[in-house]
Amino acid sequence: MSNARSAWHPQREIEIVAGTPPGGGLDRSARALMKVIESQQLLDVPVKVTNVAGDGGRKAWTYLDRYSGDPHVLSISSPNLTTDNLTGKTTFDHDSYTPLATLYNEYIAFVARADSPLKCGADLIERLGAKSASVKFALSTSLGNPNHIALAKVVRHAGGDARALKLRVFDSARDAVGDVMAGNADVCAVTAASAVPEVAAGTMRTLAVSAPERLSGLFERAPIWMEQGIDCVIGAWRGVNGASGLAPEQIAYWDGILLAATSSAEWNAQLAQYYWTRMYRSGAGLREYLRRERAQLSAGLAELGMLQ
Repeated sequence: MSNARSAWHPQREIEIVAGTPPGGGLDRSARALMKVIESQQLLDVPVKVTNVAGDGGRKAWTYLDRYSGDPHVLSISSPNLTTDNLTGKTTFDHDSYTPLATLYNEYIAFVARADSPLKCGADLIERLGAKSASVKFALSTSLGNPNHIALAKVVRHAGGDARALKLRVFDSARDAVGDVMAGNADVCAVTAASAVPEVAAGTMRTLAVSAPERLSGLFERAPIWMEQGIDCVIGAWRGVNGASGLAPEQIAYWDGILLAATSSAEWNAQLAQYYWTRMYRSGAGLREYLRRERAQLSAGLAELGMLQ
């Protein structure tokens, strides 16, 4: 059903754009949101997910540029919009579109193959301190993003040089996981949900997680970095942006729909399934959060020598 509190409501199919391939992190977000919207019957029109992968997720924003002023096309957002702008990869950031809400946060898991000589976080710290460049890392989806900044925090604690790391970057976290499984990289730093199949099968081991407390379920035995005396608490939130130029009544409509979707029991079940942490922000609170986060990410990127 449509949001009766808003003067506007959709006139045609809603498109949710994901900047990763099917199975990637942004795709999981889009499909989880679509599933809840459909099952809760929050809209009177159909919903579809469109995958526009490539260029570290940046092609999705080029795609959204075609729909200025159109409230029927939404895109899954993340801190990468800010970090890509700060590193000079893009001329656009969140302010180039219409930030509608953040939905949840997910923390970074440092994962190695089960047969790796790296058995725990302490082993990784020892290797990084002795010779940072001796460890190959796989990341997604872009250099300078929260995954990369989390890695830099760990390297700094080890006394290593974060700028000397050997990094392999992929458009999807699942590809980064596959790179480690293939033996091309030693460790991947990816959102926890991205490594679930391999961790569950026992073919990969979680060395540590960048969460403020241990995750539940499959990761309950995986230590967080803080337990090991390392100040590394950082996540990669996912949210929703609309195209540029949306009207206030259209923004209000989507705030109502997104809040309803993320307040449902079904959404809470998906949070548990994917090891996500609820993080709903919209309106003035969201704008203030993005402003503060930009300053924090600037500091992390300056340490990596990537701030433009």
